[in-house]
Amino acid sequence: MKQVRMGIIGTGLRSGIAKHWHQPEGESIITGVADINPENLEKFKEKVTSDCFTTDSYVELLKRDDIDAVAILSPDYLHEEHAVAALKAGKHVYCEKPLAITEAGCDRIMKTAEETGKHLMVGFNMRYMRMFQTMKGIVDSGVIGDIKAVWVRHFVGYGGYFYYHDWHGLSKNTTSLLLQKGSHDIDIIHWIAGAYTKRVSAFGSLSFYGGDKPNDLTCPTCDIRDTCTEASPGTLIECAFREEIDVEDNNVVIMELENGIKASYLQCHFTPDYHRNYTFIGTKGRMENSEPDGKVYVKTRKSNSWEEFSDQTYDIKPAEGGHGGADPVICKEFIDLVLHGKEPIPTPLDGRMSVAVGCAATESIRNNGKVIEVNRPT
Repeated sequence: MKQVRMGIIGTGLRSGIAKHWHQPEGESIITGVADINPENLEKFKEKVTSDCFTTDSYVELLKRDDIDAVAILSPDYLHEEHAVAALKAGKHVYCEKPLAITEAGCDRIMKTAEETGKHLMVGFNMRYMRMFQTMKGIVDSGVIGDIKAVWVRHFVGYGGYFYYHDWHGLSKNTTSLLLQKGSHDIDIIHWIAGAYTKRVSAFGSLSFYGGDKPNDLTCPTCDIRDTCTEASPGTLIECAFREEIDVEDNNVVIMELENGIKASYLQCHFTPDYHRNYTFIGTKGRMENSEPDGKVYVKTRKSNSWEEFSDQTYDIKPAEGGHGGADPVICKEFIDLVLHGKEPIPTPLDGRMSVAVGCAATESIRNNGKVIEVNRPT
């Protein structure tokens, strides 16, 4: 095989990465697309390519012989169904995070990949962002010593728009936003700290969104849309204060990792700004990032060595492409996996374990902070 013929399942917001796979003169080309929404299909054809098979049935897409691999870009609750079907159809699979919305779903996908012998890759694009690759390199260099504590604060600006004006706001579709949003952060903690989480305790609530508005209310038809702080500015229009909303918007998670590291993860969806703040504290110093400033700071403590004489600031260089240049890189990684057998940075187990932690933390939240054990697959 010299060129990977790609199929796309799901042409919603995340389908913007598909353009990186459509390289007719390169190593990959999009030959088929499936989505139940005809408007999304038309937009995809306009933005990416109209020279491909289109259908409203992913089953029909998977029957085609001119598709070698499939990108699962559908809503979270469909990942398991779509990934398993694609693997059984003999297609290699790129699946957006979270891998599934349950541990059992992740295990089923991984087992199917093993049984079929097809490649499976999880879309953890943050591992390819220059900010976090820099932080990984700093920790691996040993300059801040052995990591003992990790603190992560996730300020989700526009959280209401992206997660409470559509299907994300219902736990039956997401389990919780500790999977949809938190799976990235939990995975980065695991990756940089070098271990998976073994137990969690968590607290959370629906502190701002949800309420008593009708479930069929939309922003364009709402009488208070001109004064409402959460009136939708775009295409996601369901009322963020509707009665059916049941996914926490304010979460605190405490984790103990397999190597004894203590970590905390805080996530809030009604902050005015958007950024992720990571702090790693080791026996020789501390590392902290500032996404708005594009910097990583390293502070060293007295150690009777050269490290006590200076601190360091890393300026992250800008990169072209979505998510700080990560999107084109992760798309190429999938093609390299299929064509050349080059293993990507994240593994399917990484994807599974981030989901396991998110599920365990959600269970803890809904059981008064009960400590929940996180198990590896059997």
